[in-house]
Amino acid sequence: MIHRLLLLCCLSIGLTAPCLRGQVPVADKPPVAEPTLDLQNGDTLVFLGDSITHQCLYTQYVEDFFLTRYPERRIHFHNAGVSGDRATDALRRFDDDVAAFHPKYVTLMLGMNDGQYQDFSPEIFATYQRDMSALLDRVRTLGATAIIMTPTPFDHHQLALRMKDDTYRFRTREFSPHYNSVLGFYAGWLRESAGQRGLPAVDLWGPLNDFTFAKRRTDPDFSLVPDAIHPGEAGQFIMAYSLLSQFSPDRKFVSSISLGKRGNQWIPAGSNGTLTDLAELPEGAGLTFTHLSPALPWVVPASGTAEALKWESSHPAAVGMDLTKAGHRLGGERLKISGLPPGLYEITIDGKPLGKPVPHSVLAAKIELQANAATPQYAQAMEVALLNRERNDKSVRPLRDQWGRIKGLRNQLATATEEKKNKLEADIAAALAKVNDLVALGREYEEKLHGASQPVPRHYEVRLLQPRPKSPPKPRQN
Repeated sequence: MIHRLLLLCCLSIGLTAPCLRGQVPVADKPPVAEPTLDLQNGDTLVFLGDSITHQCLYTQYVEDFFLTRYPERRIHFHNAGVSGDRATDALRRFDDDVAAFHPKYVTLMLGMNDGQYQDFSPEIFATYQRDMSALLDRVRTLGATAIIMTPTPFDHHQLALRMKDDTYRFRTREFSPHYNSVLGFYAGWLRESAGQRGLPAVDLWGPLNDFTFAKRRTDPDFSLVPDAIHPGEAGQFIMAYSLLSQFSPDRKFVSSISLGKRGNQWIPAGSNGTLTDLAELPEGAGLTFTHLSPALPWVVPASGTAEALKWESSHPAAVGMDLTKAGHRLGGERLKISGLPPGLYEITIDGKPLGKPVPHSVLAAKIELQANAATPQYAQAMEVALLNRERNDKSVRPLRDQWGRIKGLRNQLATATEEKKNKLEADIAAALAKVNDLVALGREYEEKLHGASQPVPRHYEVRLLQPRPKSPPKPRQN
């Protein structure tokens, strides 16, 4: 499949064989990438990238997943995205913005700016190859594992629509009409390189294109990249899902409660938490129990803040969760009770009904609770997600803004006169001090998030509301 993609990209932008010569040499036995994103207590994951990482959206959704799935662990996250960055810019700040955090894993997502929005250029691509390879080497020298993430798509259809808008911020720029294909070629090279190095590779270009074109069958102007360059909230959630779905979490379910009746006794058939106080209601009208889950469901806020929405998001993150079926696939919260008398049952958790009553047959098959906003565990997970959004708004995004300012100041310093150098160096020192303050603020939020994400015991009651009417006796035949 990847070779077909490369061929189509080459044909669409007029590439020839020499463009492929810079690929990593084929090894006799390429190493195998780790199948697990193994973040344990005290480990750090760094997200290295450009403005798409600077948006603090897909990174935030990944953080939410780990905060709620592994609340007993203190995992650290560091966003190292800077707007406008190319791989060469990431190299310049690598020591201070990546290595200083002693990561176990570093995701690398660069390429949108590296192609310079032009038709394919062998010279530009060679620079990208050189600098991305250098970044991968630098990560390896840290003893960390690099996770290669392909560039996201460029939406030419959305660009054509937005160019009609006088307020569109990229209206004065020129873009190659083939730029999405250029990024597809870059994505293909990255995946091939990852395979030769034995590194995990996450394809973002493919899924975002696939979901977009599938939705356009019924909604011709649908877009996950509302300004043609930066994925909106829904697209960013798909990015987070694409990253997490590449790995096998060691805790597959949020919770899995299974109860069955044997004779007159209720038997817990399985649970990945702690189930206590199991009792039958009077006259066989249901049962009650208490359950402590090891995790909380993975949820996303309904919409972003004003700062996040400046990226012109057109669909909330929940749209991405629905498109990917991420809750079911990466975080089932399951309840199965077999042996109940026939009828409709109301389920309450901590005294709060979960919605419409359900038949005994549905309970015996299984119901999923992870997307049910009426559960107290969903409400707790949403509090965690909102607190993490606050952390990103007040600490992480301002931190990335400071690094963007530092990049600009250092660029000025390279060509400044002697009389201006002292002022620029003082400004850089002040910005770095602000960086340290914002990192410290982020650590304070980590403590709050750790406390907020701890699951608590929940009291379940499954009560018979309406017995199934008995069928009338069949008339006797003479």
